[in-house]
Amino acid sequence: MGALKLGVAGLGTVGGGLMKLLQAPTPLGGGRLQPVAVCARDRGRARDFDISGLEWFDDAEQLAATGDIDVFVELIGGAEGPARRAVEAALDRGVHVVTANKALLATHGLALAERAERSSAHLAYEAAVAGGIPVIKALRDGLAGGNRVHAVSGILNGTCNYLLTEMETSGRPFADVLSDAQRLGYAEADPTTDVGGFDAGHKIALLSAVAFGTAPEFASVEIEGIDHVTLLDIRMAGKLGYRIKLLAKAERVEDTVRVHVHPALVAFDHPLASVGGSLNAVVIDAEPVGRLSFVGRGAGAGPTASAVAADLLDILAGAARAPFGRRVADLAPHSPAARAEEGRFFLRILVHDKPGVIAAIADRLAKAGVSIESFLQDPAHGGADVPIVLTTQRCPRSALEAAVRHIGAADFIAAPPRTMPIEETRSALRTWS
Repeated sequence: MGALKLGVAGLGTVGGGLMKLLQAPTPLGGGRLQPVAVCARDRGRARDFDISGLEWFDDAEQLAATGDIDVFVELIGGAEGPARRAVEAALDRGVHVVTANKALLATHGLALAERAERSSAHLAYEAAVAGGIPVIKALRDGLAGGNRVHAVSGILNGTCNYLLTEMETSGRPFADVLSDAQRLGYAEADPTTDVGGFDAGHKIALLSAVAFGTAPEFASVEIEGIDHVTLLDIRMAGKLGYRIKLLAKAERVEDTVRVHVHPALVAFDHPLASVGGSLNAVVIDAEPVGRLSFVGRGAGAGPTASAVAADLLDILAGAARAPFGRRVADLAPHSPAARAEEGRFFLRILVHDKPGVIAAIADRLAKAGVSIESFLQDPAHGGADVPIVLTTQRCPRSALEAAVRHIGAADFIAAPPRTMPIEETRSALRTWS
């Protein structure tokens, strides 16, 4: 293939990083990736890369629909609005699309893949998940064909990972750490998409689709954020040998797939436990390859722009693949699983300090069929109330929830009990033979 003419919509952090790669003294693709048109909010804004010789468009949809381009690079963001309309316009013309827009793909990925097939255009999105970590390629091109993937899990939101890490290392509460992160630019002014788990939900919906050969189905993702995780939870989990992470996971449950995002406890020897700060990580369990771990920067100009560039180079080389690894007609229907029926759990209870409380809690758990694995009381917490933390042996989630309802109604409870799942440390794969 000859040179590719690129139209780049969005010249922010990632768009600027991409333009620098393309305009470097030794340009990416040997000069065969040629930006010819751009679109951004402010034409007069000072930039540290050159757009003087490029055609300017005020509207992304106009660039996609009428620009003299081979590839439309969408770096605007958002599941609806100009990003969606522009991508649809490009695909309908047969113009290839490279995007970093996880919300768009997680919400409308199947419809966009159908448009791409009809016009013989490529739709690529390596940059939409985990920044510079090439996990989409690893799953789609290296694993999903020759392996049976059982689970994909990971830390997919750098903001949440930074907040939880900082709470643990500094001993400061969530609100204080979030305020500092916003001041330093690590968190948005409105952090809901990140701390609410929605950003990670978009990303795990895409990983699930590639891993299991289904259409992405964001609406089926169970999502819980980290805004209710307290410093007490982090401290007590640490005393029990665990670290709290916002875990995104897609896993086979018989003939269905469960996709979920939630704060979870991971043991100190789990591959995700040592991933701190704003780093991202993905763990893949598959047969026969076993367990694979990927760690790297999940955001920022360099890592994300490099993932965009990788997709562009694939298109240039004629190596681009179907968005979700298969043609649309071959994608399996998404069959969402029910919530996990069984597992181990962390339970934190704040109680009034009075005799008989521990026995009453144990009795309610026993009556529900829940066995205690470990137990910890923290009398040094201060104040009239005492935190009690325990972990359970494997039990049905419904049994734990029934016990928690009974415990929560007791007169010795000072605050609603809090539960979190405990992630398995070892790969649960069958032995391959």
